[in-house]
Amino acid sequence: MTRRLLTALVAGLFLLGFGVAATGTAAAHSAPTGSVPDDGANIDSGPARVSITFNEELQPNFPSLTVVGPDGNLWSKSTPTVDGKTVSVEVGELGPAGEYTVAYRVTSADGHPVTGKRHFTLRKAGTGTPGPKPTAKGADGDKDSSGGIPLWVFIVGAVVLFGGGLAFALFGGRSRKPKS
Repeated sequence: MTRRLLTALVAGLFLLGFGVAATGTAAAHSAPTGSVPDDGANIDSGPARVSITFNEELQPNFPSLTVVGPDGNLWSKSTPTVDGKTVSVEVGELGPAGEYTVAYRVTSADGHPVTGKRHFTLRKAGTGTPGPKPTAKGADGDKDSSGGIPLWVFIVGAVVLFGGGLAFALFGGRSRKPKS
């Protein structure tokens, strides 16, 4: 009886170790592949819309895309929209010359939020009217504070359950009582 239990335990631990090793790092999330204007670009006048294109489709749920100017004010004018792999927001005429920050938070195809920033520099001041100062919400655009459960946890759980079921089927389901 002890030998079977030990064998089942070793088999379960082996399967768990194999499952953890096989999962490796969780699948990569969406990543930007381009933007309008390009990241780090020097432009003379602002585009009508600022957009960021990603390597995979985005979920249209709750995107955030803001443009903040060198004056610390919002220059994005509308609610961002998602179209396939691209998220965009209306900007219109920009204001002071200097560096503008485009901060984004989108939901990747696998359900994880992806955040980041891109920048461009306006060389010639425009005549646009700024929006309000951005709120503190979302000020840490580089951090992923989703609190979601990573995919690998589910994979490891499935491997452990499968391994436990297999061990029970192989070693725990039979009775070794001698026939009378």
